[in-house]
Amino acid sequence: MTIKKAAAPRSPVTPRLVEPTAWRHVDLEVNGSTVSTEVESRLLLSDFLRERLALTGTHVGCEQGACGACTVLLDGRAVRSCLTLAAACTGREVRTIEGLAEDSLHPVQQAFHDHHGLQCGFCTPGFVMSITELHEREEPVSEDELMDQLCGNICRCTGYRGIERAARQSVRVATEGGADDE
Repeated sequence: MTIKKAAAPRSPVTPRLVEPTAWRHVDLEVNGSTVSTEVESRLLLSDFLRERLALTGTHVGCEQGACGACTVLLDGRAVRSCLTLAAACTGREVRTIEGLAEDSLHPVQQAFHDHHGLQCGFCTPGFVMSITELHEREEPVSEDELMDQLCGNICRCTGYRGIERAARQSVRVATEGGADDE
């Protein structure tokens, strides 16, 4: 009986494309640092962040934009990085979960901690980045806007109660009368 050795694992780097039109130069800001590099035109932002920049806090779940685990802020707006091409981000600002906390937890991260808004943690970066978009708005958001923002992310572990409480603590939710509910 002959036992074959397992094949060596593939490198996580996307293979270089030979046609010159398949490459694009990008200049973008990621978590406050300027990045200037060549990327394949087909390279997804999620793969660029994880494989090229080693920012592995951006999780990849469904690779179809349905679960929200890969959510990052692009020019302050929550986007699915698994649906965004890295080449399309030239001249733009990207913030990942690694770019939130400095000396202490970001207020949204603290709210998730305070309200036990996580369990296994896989979906947490996506939820936090989605809620951070609302947190950084100047004006209060409606309950409907908050729930709409949350519905773009899926958690398979919790009953969402802790996540909802954390989200409400993180943003100024406008009451029906127009006053802030704080």
